[in-house]
Amino acid sequence: MKDQYQREITYLRVSVTDLCNLRCRYCMPDGVCQKAHQDILSFEEITEIVTAAARLGIRKVRITGGEPLVRRGIVSLCRMIADIPGIQEVVMTTNGILLEKYAQELKQAGVSRVNISLDTLNPEKYRKITGGGELDAALAGIRAARAAELNPIKLNVVLIGGFNDDEIPAFVELTRDNPLDLRFIELMPMGGEFGKAAYLPGDTVLERVPSLVPEAGEDGSVSRMFRLPGGQGRVGLISPLSRHFCGTCNRLRLTSEGHLKPCLHSNQEIPVRGKHGEELLETLRTTIRAKPRQHGVLDAEHLSEAGRAMNTIGG
Repeated sequence: MKDQYQREITYLRVSVTDLCNLRCRYCMPDGVCQKAHQDILSFEEITEIVTAAARLGIRKVRITGGEPLVRRGIVSLCRMIADIPGIQEVVMTTNGILLEKYAQELKQAGVSRVNISLDTLNPEKYRKITGGGELDAALAGIRAARAAELNPIKLNVVLIGGFNDDEIPAFVELTRDNPLDLRFIELMPMGGEFGKAAYLPGDTVLERVPSLVPEAGEDGSVSRMFRLPGGQGRVGLISPLSRHFCGTCNRLRLTSEGHLKPCLHSNQEIPVRGKHGEELLETLRTTIRAKPRQHGVLDAEHLSEAGRAMNTIGG
């Protein structure tokens, strides 16, 4: 189904929990209130919504959180979604901490690949940005994902001035001998403790590593793609602030408690929980029609209008 701006909506991001085993400083604020189990969508409710969405043209589903792997029974949910007629791809975004345990099971359940958040290669800085996480656990998860052939593995690095911009060359160097996609994502102004200097444009990466050469990206990708000469992997730049990609946005978001968001950076949410049959289909149609042409101004001085912390949306 197309929205009013003739964008084909084929991608649904499904948040299965607002909980996480880390507390990244740009994602989960202090004082977060845990939702009761009955306040979040059941697996049956999620699959009913995704089944309806598939009837309207959704082909790709991304499982997100919080951290999706902390949701009990998550492998079963992935299998349920992968079995829905019309769904061609099930992927997941994770911090990787639990991937050593779950990578093989996810692959067998129909998950084709994973995006793994990794904002630093320094163990001390990793503990700082994640609120106490251990870098070794995340690296073990990356190795497990490779062993399970959850490919191509994409590493998501939120670019934060004064925190990890000094690691840009080291991150890029990972792609020289490893067949992975390393994606630098501009820090989004969702609130929190970061000052103006933290918001670096994606082009900072090209300034720090001028040897990167551009190459064609995938259809529908939000990344501008580059590669080191002779490198096995690729480097992507995702620039929601400096070069927004609203004109090609093909996604909807489903929050863990059952609200549809037509735009990440809008506070518009459409309740979908408890709707069935034609009413459910019409709610999805309404959400697609409600997608704005683009989000509002985003920069260090203009906060996102999302109205939520990132952990409750799923990115």
